[in-house]
Amino acid sequence: MKATYIDYSETRSFSEGLIRYLANDPELAAFSSERADIQGFRNLINRKKTIADRKILAETLSEQYAKIGSPLHASVQQNINLLLNNNTFTVCTGHQLNLFTGPLYFIFKIVTAINLAKELKNNFPDKDFVPVYWMATEDHDFAEINHTFISGKKISWEHEAAGATGRLQTAGIENAIKEYQQILGISEHAAFLSDLIFKAYSEHKNLADSSRYLVNALFEEYGLLILDADDKRFKKQFSSIITDDIIQQNSFRNISEATNKLSKVGIEAQVNPREINFFYLLDELRERIVFENGRYHILNTEISFNEEKLIQEINEHPERFSPNVVMRPLYQEVILPNLAYIGGGAEVIYWLQLKQNFDYYGVDFPIVLLRNSVMFSSLNLENKLNRLDLHIKDIFKNVDDLKKEWVLNHTEHLLNLHDEWQELSSIFEKIKLRTYKIDPSLSPSSEAIKARLHRAIKTLEAKLMKAEKRNFADALSQIEQVKTKLFPNGGLQERSENFGLFYVKQGKSFIQTLIENFKPLDLKFTILEE
Repeated sequence: MKATYIDYSETRSFSEGLIRYLANDPELAAFSSERADIQGFRNLINRKKTIADRKILAETLSEQYAKIGSPLHASVQQNINLLLNNNTFTVCTGHQLNLFTGPLYFIFKIVTAINLAKELKNNFPDKDFVPVYWMATEDHDFAEINHTFISGKKISWEHEAAGATGRLQTAGIENAIKEYQQILGISEHAAFLSDLIFKAYSEHKNLADSSRYLVNALFEEYGLLILDADDKRFKKQFSSIITDDIIQQNSFRNISEATNKLSKVGIEAQVNPREINFFYLLDELRERIVFENGRYHILNTEISFNEEKLIQEINEHPERFSPNVVMRPLYQEVILPNLAYIGGGAEVIYWLQLKQNFDYYGVDFPIVLLRNSVMFSSLNLENKLNRLDLHIKDIFKNVDDLKKEWVLNHTEHLLNLHDEWQELSSIFEKIKLRTYKIDPSLSPSSEAIKARLHRAIKTLEAKLMKAEKRNFADALSQIEQVKTKLFPNGGLQERSENFGLFYVKQGKSFIQTLIENFKPLDLKFTILEE
């Protein structure tokens, strides 16, 4: 495939705050640790204080992989073993357990982590770097993950769900599997992926195990480690912070202050902290903890604790306390020897809200890196754009603006009446002066007539543009076809389309192509053309 790289700012698809972060805006420096470059990683490695229990991490991963039901790939086993060494670090990305992996950017996050680990190894050969996918198994918003879009069709898993999604039983998912398989077709690659999906979701008892099996099958040869942090041993390492934060509400204070500071430099909050940023977690239950009338209540239940009983509950059952979106990153950095977190645009911004809280708890803040983004084209895009006299960057413009700009650049006629309006304006100034000499009160009437005429001129300009668009109907239709194909539902492919049909066309080389073309530290948007 041919790769073209452009600046994220030229895609018109990412927030101003993110673009400022990528450009190393000095106003945002206080909200991050190091720059996302080799020197930044060198600085972080030199001062990194790893507090993770490496033995527990390796043991727990080994136990979780045993649930896959097949032998570990040598690359996976090697990386688990490497975690026991003090000179091994992780680079982490995380995501919810979306049905059949959900949108393309799920895949892109993981490939970015794999390539970043490789790039760091090349630059620091005396160290080892392991890519980690953090499964958001404790998330409870089933409506966000129970569907995917493939070839524009929505596939949904209809299911009554409660509690952490990782613990959900996969019974009843058969119809969604069949719908997905039918769209894949009957080619060799389709048969392989169809069988993989079936084994993942039919032969494993819950969504966490199903997701681990599927993601491992796709990425095992690259040594990706898949971690489920819904584990008592991990939560035990975090229990002192759980206790302090629930009772003292430190994260609420710290993150609120940081959010206000970010607002003053023009960055809008992506997440809002609560007084207590933990849920209470049981099978089929994940509910907020609130402090009212001197007791800690679990919403929508009869469960409550006084402070003494709460501390006892955390000490005895830390696994029942689940961090929300603002505390999950801190939990991650406590249990991993981590250097970088790879996220989407909104994730990068909300991490900026968190550094003050990391500093308060004495936990190293990782380098926050935007995942690679890619647009795929099977349209022989370069030739088509050349015929249309368009540049690759033009396809990211609004379709109506692009059409108008194209017509203005290719018409033989002058479609604006600017010069004519200037002449008319001069005439009206003379009229206004004459009427003023006769009767000053007539000046507003002159202005009103001028305004009506200006609107009429603008209407005529619009009609001229509309008429010329008809003359270029074929070219404008081609432009619209390109936009529709490359921007399903008006947005980037990666935000809606599943990887399935891309995999059906290319097989395992689909992921290998991403591996070959993603450059995590270059911070460029990628366009891949067949």
